[in-house]
Amino acid sequence: MSNPAVLLPGVTEHVLAVLKAVKKAGVPQGTLDLVHLRASQINGCSYCVHGGTLQAQKAGERDERLHTVAAWADAPFFSPAERAALALAEAATRLGDRTDPVPDAVWDEAAAYYDERQLAALVLMIGMTNFFNRVNVTTRQVAGEAW
Repeated sequence: MSNPAVLLPGVTEHVLAVLKAVKKAGVPQGTLDLVHLRASQINGCSYCVHGGTLQAQKAGERDERLHTVAAWADAPFFSPAERAALALAEAATRLGDRTDPVPDAVWDEAAAYYDERQLAALVLMIGMTNFFNRVNVTTRQVAGEAW
């Protein structure tokens, strides 16, 4: 089927409004791109992994970071702030994997690098990515098609 967000009038505009607000909160675009990519990898959304990778490359992201974001915890290419954002993305994406889905230690580490407004943006970016992933995987959107 076509993407449901495109089929229903008004959905795309509202989704884009949320993303626009997220981008204005002061989190570096590269960090938002990495968070989007990591959550999409976890969820197996080839459409978002492909599109997110292309978007990050266009924004100047280095290939070595894109190639290793799936193993960010062991790769030397990420700053402490990016690591905190990626840990938050993993925890918030894998809610059902443990009884304390977002442990205080993960939240506190992110809060050490990001203020409340930026944390809000990260949480919304993670949530929107998970939304996109679920819509795209459920409706079998094909990687490489329009982004």
